[in-house]
Amino acid sequence: MFLSVVIPTYNRLPILRQCLAALEGQQLADPVSGYEVVLVDDGSSDDTVAWIEAHRGDLPHLRLIQQQHAGPAEGRNRGVDAARGQVVVFIDSDLVVRPDFLVRHARALSADWERHGDRLSFTYGAVVNTANFDNPTGERHKLRDLSWAYFATGNVAIERHLLQRAGLFDTAFRLYGWEDLELGERLRRLGVRLVRCPQAVGYHWHPALDLGQIPRLIAVERERARMGLVFFRKHPTRRVRLMVQYTWLHRLLWELATAGGLLNERTVKPLLGWLIRTGRPGLAMELLRLPLNRIGVRALFQEARRRAETTL
Repeated sequence: MFLSVVIPTYNRLPILRQCLAALEGQQLADPVSGYEVVLVDDGSSDDTVAWIEAHRGDLPHLRLIQQQHAGPAEGRNRGVDAARGQVVVFIDSDLVVRPDFLVRHARALSADWERHGDRLSFTYGAVVNTANFDNPTGERHKLRDLSWAYFATGNVAIERHLLQRAGLFDTAFRLYGWEDLELGERLRRLGVRLVRCPQAVGYHWHPALDLGQIPRLIAVERERARMGLVFFRKHPTRRVRLMVQYTWLHRLLWELATAGGLLNERTVKPLLGWLIRTGRPGLAMELLRLPLNRIGVRALFQEARRRAETTL
């Protein structure tokens, strides 16, 4: 089995270096005959391309594709189109994997194919969130690392022809969020099975919370809201409505949880700062999620109302 690891990246060079080094260090065994890494640079303005060109000798499996900034959906589609492998493995450029990562995916896929007599399946590996840049793979698996998503491109492996049959990623998702889960809805309708593969572990690095990140986190929530509405309008089902939190129950929940907005990004800032200073940025992030969720749900309803008014 030859594998193509497809990775879109945008201005993430420091952690990308670790991501690529871990992929170059893969220990191959049956059924993996070989692999390539298809990196799609999404118009990065940092030194990503220059660094790769300067280190070609250290990256024998790497193929670089460049595009103007168009978002991860377009980047993954370009990667799939260029892939030479029978199986495509999607990861993000801030994921650092173990040496047996590809073999674990391949063995789980092969076993499922043999068990069912077809290839209508994909494997979903484990993602461990970490803020440890120097040793991301040293992080322990935590309860909050569990995911109930059906198809999320942080760590999945799937036959290339299934992606093509489903129609690849919808490039209408140009902002943050939902493009992989939307493709998952189409894969689900094709009867594609989810195979959990917790042995294929990736460590998702993101910096520990600091107060300077709050404006960007708010912007991301608003982007997710806009893309969430795109997702729901394309798949107006109860399941998708619940996924994107486009219900009055969710709106009521986050209004109650934030006391009608009294608990907001400004009023919690002193407590967040204290938690960060005392070495508890993870707890600070969990607290910040309350007003962030309210912002996201309110933005979703506002976007829906705006679109409804423009169609009148």
